[in-house]
Amino acid sequence: MRIKAFKALYPSSDIAHLVASPPYDTVDTDEARLIAEANPWSFLRIVRSEIDLPTGTDLYSNQVYDRAAENFESFIREQVLVRDTQDSVYVYSQTMGHHTQTGVVACCHVEDYENKLIKRHEKTRKDKEEDRLRHILTLNAHTGPVFLTYRRNEAVDKMVDEIRSGSPLLDVIAPDGVGHTIWRAPRPDELVSAFGGIEVMYIADGHHRAAASARAGAEKRSLNSNHTGREEYNWFLSVMFPSNQLKILPYNRCVSDLNGMTESEFLEKVRGRFDVRDNADPVPQCGRQASMYLGGDWYGLSWKPVSSADPVEALDVSVLQNRLLGPILGVEDPCTDERIRFIGGIKGYSALSSAVDSKKASVAFSMFSVTVEEMMAIADAGQTMPPKSTWFEPKLRSGLLVHTF
Repeated sequence: MRIKAFKALYPSSDIAHLVASPPYDTVDTDEARLIAEANPWSFLRIVRSEIDLPTGTDLYSNQVYDRAAENFESFIREQVLVRDTQDSVYVYSQTMGHHTQTGVVACCHVEDYENKLIKRHEKTRKDKEEDRLRHILTLNAHTGPVFLTYRRNEAVDKMVDEIRSGSPLLDVIAPDGVGHTIWRAPRPDELVSAFGGIEVMYIADGHHRAAASARAGAEKRSLNSNHTGREEYNWFLSVMFPSNQLKILPYNRCVSDLNGMTESEFLEKVRGRFDVRDNADPVPQCGRQASMYLGGDWYGLSWKPVSSADPVEALDVSVLQNRLLGPILGVEDPCTDERIRFIGGIKGYSALSSAVDSKKASVAFSMFSVTVEEMMAIADAGQTMPPKSTWFEPKLRSGLLVHTF
């Protein structure tokens, strides 16, 4: 793998807790507006800049991207974000409860993504990819890192542990209680060299950011008659974690209607395809199980192992899609069907029951977590998982380190 040091933009330590924000895709406009209220330095003003525009503004209008650029330039001008004086590689540690994971922040090359040395396990949605592409090109910056993982490497582990023993550059406790600590590597070349011993990496989170970064690099390349391959636009911001440290939560589903059926008609069809238990636990206890919330009650769905050599077909989310969401509820393409909504496992099963009880959904499904090894095996096979199969926690904070080109 090729990684590169870069001169990051980052907030000064005394205001980093005000600047750092949730990733753009984990909050909606109303949530972002509430979080950034009375905080002019929230990075949400850059990654969700519609909060500074009139209510109802089209999220994909030119105004939104232009305002993001204006706010970004203002943050730099007013030194809310300052430029590192040297090309650096950084170490980023996150602590959520008793769980800690530590990764390396650097830039990865777009060609490694294009040549599938950086492997993906999900397809992207065109509208979301276009949104990130416009954001990147308007700001000439990668404001949110791509979350990558790799099979652990002892040489990298040793270097990271040594760097963590030093004084941090930034140390922030987010409002959700998760700690985010960043160190600057004193000898970045050593980490760059060590990553040369890692054959491949995998996108854990940030497929749209990675795809958009590659497209942005290609567009910049096509416009530069003197392109050499060494330009900064050939690289994109990444945080790389060893796979043994990662924690995956389930990605749950809810559907807005029952495809014209009554609750009893729908339940009868489900019983014809699954073993169904009444009064079930809202959280599945193992694989080949899902919990379904319908009409105020939880039902347990279970099934026998899928007799297929295809690792994707055996995933719980695939079984749910192929046996229920598609044939019974008519959700043929979960990437485009607006009737289905995905809810990260961090919000708990109560978010599912609340969606149904409030009539925002008609049925909800609580899933069992995919493993990191399953994710990597599917990527190694050159296949893709169903959309929204994995929810990684803790989430990276935006605004702590920014890459410009």
